Formats: sequence, C-alpha cells, structure tokens
Amino acid sequence: MLKEYFPILLMLVLAIGFGVTMIFLSSLAGRKTATATKTAPYECGSLPVGSARLRFDVKFYVVAILFILFDVEAVLLWPWAVLQAQQLKLTGLVEAAVFVGILLLGYLYALRKGALEWE
Repeated sequence: MLKEYFPILLMLVLAIGFGVTMIFLSSLAGRKTATATKTAPYECGSLPVGSARLRFDVKFYVVAILFILFDVEAVLLWPWAVLQAQQLKLTGLVEAAVFVGILLLGYLYALRKGALEWE
C-alpha cells in the first residue's frame, strides 16, 4: 500500500523542502535595511485614507458571485462543445441551446432584480 502513495509523499516532501530552502536562502542573502519608505503602507500608488476595516456594499459581492458563476459556466462549456463537435451529434446543439438559454434566463433575472446596477 505504501508503494502507491510513495510518489505523492516524495513530491510533497520535495515541494515543502524547496519552499523552506528558498525562504531560508532569501533570509540569508536578502538586505535587512528597514527604511520609512519600506515600512509605510502602500495602496495602489496613493496614500491610504481612512480605516482598512471598511465595509463593502453587498452589491460588490453579488457582482463578484455572478461573474464567477457565468465565467465558470463559459469555461466548462468549451470542452463540452469540443467533445460534441467531435461526435457530430445534433442533440449536442439542442443541449447547448438549452444550457445557454438557462444562462440567459439567469442573466435576465439578475438584470431585472437590479443585481448589476451600481448605485
């Protein structure tokens, strides 16, 4: 049983060892001068204003979830479409039309509910 898991264990040990070795070597070779510029907070090229504990609007999360949902669906549609094209099935075209139709209904629902409006 150990034979089957040995390559996985070896890869895990090598990956952790490589990471630890690189961190150790960089701490030995790196510069250790801390200046005021290096220790100052940095936020996209501008000075930070206000607290870092700001609350985000729920709409931000809704838009992010909708983006992930539609992005993942589009990514998963491509290999499926390639497989259907190789098999030359007409049912695949109908299935794709139904799938895209369901996505379109979800998109229209989100638009109607105002999930994509930023005000």
